[in-house]
Amino acid sequence: MKFSHEWIEKNPWLLIALVIVVVSIGGLAEIVPLFYQKSTTEPVAGLKPYSALRLAGRDVYVREGCYNCHSQMIRPFRAETERYGHYSVAGEFVFDRPFQWGSKRTGPDLARVGGRYSDEWHRIHLNNPRDVVPESNMPGYPWLESAKVNPDAVIASMRALKRLGDPYTDADIAEAPKELAGKTEQDALIAYLQEMGTLIKAKR
Repeated sequence: MKFSHEWIEKNPWLLIALVIVVVSIGGLAEIVPLFYQKSTTEPVAGLKPYSALRLAGRDVYVREGCYNCHSQMIRPFRAETERYGHYSVAGEFVFDRPFQWGSKRTGPDLARVGGRYSDEWHRIHLNNPRDVVPESNMPGYPWLESAKVNPDAVIASMRALKRLGDPYTDADIAEAPKELAGKTEQDALIAYLQEMGTLIKAKR
């Protein structure tokens, strides 16, 4: 046994291969069962795919890198739930591609931000965060106020998500241009933020 162990350690390519095999098996053992658990694959009651406006807002959120400073993942610890609200559950995010869970919190977690502030507060905050939070180090996003939403891009996203299994109907996609008419990227981002985490919050 000693000889075999030394032989493996003295052959770096063999050692690398064996490490990859072990890590792969362990990873699969932890990840694969999640694809078959109802708690991780079925949406919570009342969850619907993003409306056209909210989907556009989510695209802005991802494009601007908001996830680099804000997680959407409240852990099931008292210190977290007392500050942010009910802990996050996987069923809230089944229509998220990619999901916004994470551990980076330069700014506060946004999983339950929906309805916490008014639309006007969000507008001021996005234009210049220090107008409402003097100690904030968040950059402003004033250009979102004048940038118009591109309906063609949103429709393409809805069609792609439908192919991936999101329950969009042809009527939902057909109504998208009307919902997005005259809307700015700031309108869309605020719509996304205002419904974030509200389903679980409503049950508390």
